[in-house]
Amino acid sequence: MLDIEKLEEQLFEMQDLKYRDFHSKLLPGTDKETLIGIRTPMLRKFAKEFAKTPEAEEFLQVLPHRYYEENNMHMMIVTGIKDYETCLAEVKKFLPYINNWATCDLPAPKCFAKHREELLPEIRSWIASGETYTIRYGIGLLMSFYLDEAFEPEYLELAAGVRSEEYYVNMMIAWYLATALAKQWEATIPYLEERRLPEWVHRKTIQKAVESYRITPEQKVYLKSLR
Repeated sequence: MLDIEKLEEQLFEMQDLKYRDFHSKLLPGTDKETLIGIRTPMLRKFAKEFAKTPEAEEFLQVLPHRYYEENNMHMMIVTGIKDYETCLAEVKKFLPYINNWATCDLPAPKCFAKHREELLPEIRSWIASGETYTIRYGIGLLMSFYLDEAFEPEYLELAAGVRSEEYYVNMMIAWYLATALAKQWEATIPYLEERRLPEWVHRKTIQKAVESYRITPEQKVYLKSLR
């Protein structure tokens, strides 16, 4: 049976206060008191072992969590689930509780890569949800799984068509489009040439693309001309 207080004691044994102070600056809007301060490799190792225990399933039912690291641990456990239907159900249950970019951007479940066709309607639903981190998560999956052999030009519009006042949504759109420029230049560049994006997203996409080592020097010169 899960003893949440005992689990939190174990987490606090890994606390690094200097790291907490540093990391809290990267999470504006997150109450510092909800951060324990555990370095990601250490938390990942702990989560991997904890996932093998009977208590892990109970832990996934305890929502909302008290600490940022518990949210990250939750996501790490879920992304390790190998059965697609089970993993998807757990992701859908957890998405409403994600309240920061770092938890949202943890690596996507590996099992999703083998179920792209079934996953796409879910992604469309998440992007249309109106919820900041649910939208961000959906666009992140588009970036992870649909910019290579599974790419279709229409997927660009899923991200580029989003209109939001939320910084963390717009930043993800720009990140996605900058990655799309590196992988699918011909399909993506018209969005900038024809200025189809909100001004902030337009400029941030160019900035991130110009900073990318995957964009050629010639492409960077051209992108700068589109500012």
